[in-house]
Amino acid sequence: MAEKQVELTEGVAAPDFTMSDKDGKPVKLSELRGKRNVVVYFYPKDFTPGCTMEATEFTRDYKKFKDAGIEVVGISPDDGKSHQKFRDKMGIPYPLVADTEKDVSKKYGVYGLKSFMGREYMGVNRSTFLVDKSGKIAKIYRKVKPAGHSMEVLEILRGK
Repeated sequence: MAEKQVELTEGVAAPDFTMSDKDGKPVKLSELRGKRNVVVYFYPKDFTPGCTMEATEFTRDYKKFKDAGIEVVGISPDDGKSHQKFRDKMGIPYPLVADTEKDVSKKYGVYGLKSFMGREYMGVNRSTFLVDKSGKIAKIYRKVKPAGHSMEVLEILRGK
């Protein structure tokens, strides 16, 4: 029996999760409330072409996000070891969350049926959530196309 898919909407509280900062110290999303906006982006797998492009663009624009008081967090089902290799190879300065059990992905409603070359399977659907300083979801991007996505998100947040 398939699990009921969560469908988050704009304006609701963002589900909490824990990430590690650049020094490996655990930080909860809720600890950023009142301090900064957060871009939470979900991607299927480290080192794949689309995910590498998306990570490269967020890395390229990261200083602009930080200067605007915005944190960026990437989440995928890969484990911490894979994330560390990905961060090191790509020079990623922001946190990556290992969601090996897909708990966070399920809370955000991004884990579900996918299709590739006629084959259906379960996986993470590329999505981005903009979480405002109050901890509410301000904007949801589903079925994200990696090229140009980082700047698209930054422009929306700058307009807020």
